[in-house]
Amino acid sequence: MSDAFTTRVLNVASGSRETVVDLTHECEEFLREAAAGRGGLLNVFVPHATAGVALIETGAGSDDDLLAALHSLLPADDRWQHRHGSPGHGRDHVLPAFVAPHATLPVVDGRLELGTWQSVCLVDTNRDNADRKVRLSFLAGS
Repeated sequence: MSDAFTTRVLNVASGSRETVVDLTHECEEFLREAAAGRGGLLNVFVPHATAGVALIETGAGSDDDLLAALHSLLPADDRWQHRHGSPGHGRDHVLPAFVAPHATLPVVDGRLELGTWQSVCLVDTNRDNADRKVRLSFLAGS
């Protein structure tokens, strides 16, 4: 594989409850090796039909606020056509339309170019799948 493109898969245990998992540290670790001081783009992709990637502030309640907003917008009840899994699981399959399963972020001098309070997060409302994969891909600029 060319050093212009590097990819790695993270295994993330998201647990059996709705959660927001901060992946910023893992992204920074990956870039220390993959980018090696270069600029380019980091793509974060969740290859699941029931999870997404968000850039939000964590630790000050915003992660819980996001889950509360998603719960209000996408309640776990019997309104969903998609009915396998735990009650209300159909809403988990609608989540990626609101929280995309990917994000592409600028990398400058080997570091993520995030805002002061931004964190890269996995958003997982699916209580039926506790194990997630997240693909990190770095594409170096020319």
